[in-house]
Amino acid sequence: MTETGAAPAQPTRRGGARARLLAAAARRFYADGVTATGIDTITAEAGVAKMSLYNNFSSKAELVRAYLEDRHEEWLGLYRRRLERADGPRARVLAVFDAYADHAALAYEHGFRGCGLLNAAAELPAGDPGRDAVRRHKEEVEELLAGHLRDLRPDRRAASDAIAEHLSFLLEGAVARAGLEGDGSRLRRARALAASVVDTWAGTR
Repeated sequence: MTETGAAPAQPTRRGGARARLLAAAARRFYADGVTATGIDTITAEAGVAKMSLYNNFSSKAELVRAYLEDRHEEWLGLYRRRLERADGPRARVLAVFDAYADHAALAYEHGFRGCGLLNAAAELPAGDPGRDAVRRHKEEVEELLAGHLRDLRPDRRAASDAIAEHLSFLLEGAVARAGLEGDGSRLRRARALAASVVDTWAGTR
């Protein structure tokens, strides 16, 4: 029962199939790549008929876009949980790095392969809407960093964007190296470096 006393709505078969298809796509796209993963592989892993896929997505391209959007929302959920435990702007800056480490720790079933969004974008042609979705995600992450830095030093707002860009480069480089090495140690090192950069910039060390 919900708080209002009404019975919760039961998921429709279509909704259930969509969720299974997206979960299967997330595992296979991340582990094997977008191009190498065919529709038959996804439907078999999801346990649904091929027609069910086309009842929920007009094409593989639409499924890819939905996967990228879901991955963005997945990261945002991890970030928001980190924010709930962050005490002050400095901790909120580091929460961005922690959320990336949390995302890496999910690793799906074949280990960490770096940023799933960038991995997918590298396979998509120029102008593909999926690449725009990835770009927007990265811009949002950088703006989150900038916002926390502005809160940390309101008197140095003009410099916040430059430091946020610096930290986003540090974060992306760490994710790339962590993906090659297959674990999150580079992300932990990047977090420590980010803390040092922030403390120096903010004048607290």
